[in-house]
Order: sequence, then structure tokens, then C-alpha cells
Amino acid sequence: MHSLRRFGGRPGRAPLHEVGEAPDYRFTLANERTFLAWVRTALAMMAAGVAVVQLVPGLDLVRHALGLLLISLGGVLAGVSYSQWERSERAMRLGQRLPHSPIPRLVAAVLTLTALTALVLTIVDLAPGLAGG
Repeated sequence: MHSLRRFGGRPGRAPLHEVGEAPDYRFTLANERTFLAWVRTALAMMAAGVAVVQLVPGLDLVRHALGLLLISLGGVLAGVSYSQWERSERAMRLGQRLPHSPIPRLVAAVLTLTALTALVLTIVDLAPGLAGG
């Protein structure tokens, strides 16, 4: 069995390095940088999930739900980032259009929701102190 198949290669698909023509190395390196950026984003989301649970004041249930959402999305993002890298690399090697990914929109939506909820929780936590003087 080919070693790449043990690490996520699909049965029946040729190993990536055997597909099509090798693209310009600059495109391959750019694709790799994008993959690494997704991994950094995934790590940041998981760290933010822990931070929300530990540091954001307010309702325990909401904090834990937000933390769980961020940690889960970070885990999913880490998992799909390799798949997206491979799909893009395969498309470049075959001279095809780069594949579309819904992940950026999902990440932006979850981060916007998290920021708004954390802001509301912080304002609610500060309101009694501000009203009292």
C-alpha cells in the first residue's frame, strides 16, 4: 500500500504527486501558505473558545455554548484545511479551476456571532456598575 494512502488518500485515486503536471512552485507554495493560515486560524479559534469560557463575564450557559462552538469550529477547520489544500493542489496539477470553499463564510459568520454575543455579555456585566455610579 502506498504511504500516502495511509494518511487520508482515497482508495482509487492516484497519489497527488502522480496527478497531472507539477504546477509552478510559487503556486504550490502559495497553496501551502494558505493551508498553514487555515491551521493558524483553527488554533486561534480553539484558543478563543477556551478564553471565552474562562474570561468572558456573564451567563455560564451562553459562555460555554460560545466556547464549545469556537472550539468545535476550530477542530472542523483544522480537519478540512488539509482536504482543501489537496483539492486545490490537485486542481492546479490538472489545469482546472480552483475549487470553491464555503469555509471562509462560515468562519466569518461564527466569529461575528461570537463577537456580538461576547460584547452583549460584557455590556450586561458592566451595566450594574455603571448605573450605580
